[in-house]
Amino acid sequence: MDTENSISAGSDLQQAIKDTAWQQIAQHGAAALSLRAIARQLGITAPAIYNYFHRRDDLVTVLIKDAYLSFGDSQQAAIRNLPAEDYHLQLITLGLAYREWAVAFPERYQLIFGTPIAGYHAPLAEILPAAARSLSVLVGVLAAAGEAGRLSQQNPVPLTPALQSMLKAGRELYQVREEALYQAIAVWSRVHGLVSLEIGHQFPEFISDAGEIFRREVQIICSQALEE
Repeated sequence: MDTENSISAGSDLQQAIKDTAWQQIAQHGAAALSLRAIARQLGITAPAIYNYFHRRDDLVTVLIKDAYLSFGDSQQAAIRNLPAEDYHLQLITLGLAYREWAVAFPERYQLIFGTPIAGYHAPLAEILPAAARSLSVLVGVLAAAGEAGRLSQQNPVPLTPALQSMLKAGRELYQVREEALYQAIAVWSRVHGLVSLEIGHQFPEFISDAGEIFRREVQIICSQALEE
């Protein structure tokens, strides 16, 4: 039996293509992704791939959606069995799970949150639902905390009219109050910055364990975002 038939019979060829794509991204970066290179690695003909993905960008779009869904699933699983009203524990757990997923799947993390691929234009209608779902767990925790009167009210800087307008547009996606949505974006950006520095190996050399900084910062973020 030839290689192409073996793959088709023994596993899902589409999944094999995606798995090989992730390997290539991990080794050479997303910009170097090539359908023909994937075909060569799998030992199949190029038309076999074109049956699933007509262009490289089609494959990139599917990989981005898969990455967002994987991340969102990991966030949901992290707090599934936690007490519903322990917002502090939920927020800390989400932060730790964020880093855990990113460190376990750096190529996925970089594809959705890292440097854009030159020439690739993401079809927002396809990607936005998965991207929104990936943030919805954090938004939901902070929104619930706000409804319970636990969201911090100590922010002395009011929302500007321009920012309020943007957040109102976001309400159509998440159905939460503006302040909870703002807090979610602010928390995400701080966590994202730390993880991106760690994955990119950009911390100073004397920081031998970036996780120590991350865990402390998550505690600080939670103490600032929530009322006791």
